Amino acid sequence: MTCMILDGKAVSIAAEATFKQRALVLEKLSGGKKPILATILVGADPASATYVRMKGEACKRVGIEPLKIELAESTTTSELMSKIKELNDNTNVHGILLQHPVPGQIDERLCFDSIETSKDVDGVTTHGFGRMAMREKAYGSATPAGIMRLLSHYKLDIAGKLAVVVGRSPILGKPMAMMLLNSDATVITCHSKTQNLAALIGQAEILVGAVGRPHFIQSDWIKDDAVVVDAGYHPGGIGDVCLDGIKHRVKAYTPVPGGVGPMTINTLIMQAIEAAEKKAGIN
Repeated sequence: MTCMILDGKAVSIAAEATFKQRALVLEKLSGGKKPILATILVGADPASATYVRMKGEACKRVGIEPLKIELAESTTTSELMSKIKELNDNTNVHGILLQHPVPGQIDERLCFDSIETSKDVDGVTTHGFGRMAMREKAYGSATPAGIMRLLSHYKLDIAGKLAVVVGRSPILGKPMAMMLLNSDATVITCHSKTQNLAALIGQAEILVGAVGRPHFIQSDWIKDDAVVVDAGYHPGGIGDVCLDGIKHRVKAYTPVPGGVGPMTINTLIMQAIEAAEKKAGIN
């Protein structure tokens, strides 16, 4: 069997060329002003700082101006919401990203939901999730939306397939399940406490690992000819799925790194451009 590698890095690089052209059009229309994506980092978590830096670099590559905001570890919910309101009210800012996770004293959901829907380019608000679930226009959560773009790019059938999503987080597992359902897959959502998990995974024609635990999904649970999407990333460059021994028998899989990660950032950038275009009246 010829196994397809779902190369998110290559797909995202190709997409950036198009984004660059779209950003240039926006810059000309605004008299030389670039679209702006604001990123908020609360605290000094090294991994979060790295992700914010990577997103800023991606912005610069395509002609978006990154507005980086760093807040102290001791920031309160009300202080963070005040900063978000300031960005909501700033007409020069087209998108707002609050880097997850935030320190424990902050009500993350309340802060996510204070982001203006029109600027929710990371797809984290309850309102945005509801609209997406109802097939209304919304910015999708960046990682699952990136996965859907990757599956579409490689022309992998979704309609009628049995998809198993392992994970139920509000910005990954849950929206992933809804996006697959909206594309006519039959979806089973599992998690770390699901009984008979291996048996359920063994039925999956499309498997999405999004549980956040390294090598939680064992290779011998996965059926032949499945499409395997690993949305996890852990120290040492490993994902949620153990790929040992399956690369010769599955239909397709995402490498870690280089699969889902680049598509997450690329989708954030795409949606920031879409927000700027919408404000400019060109989409």
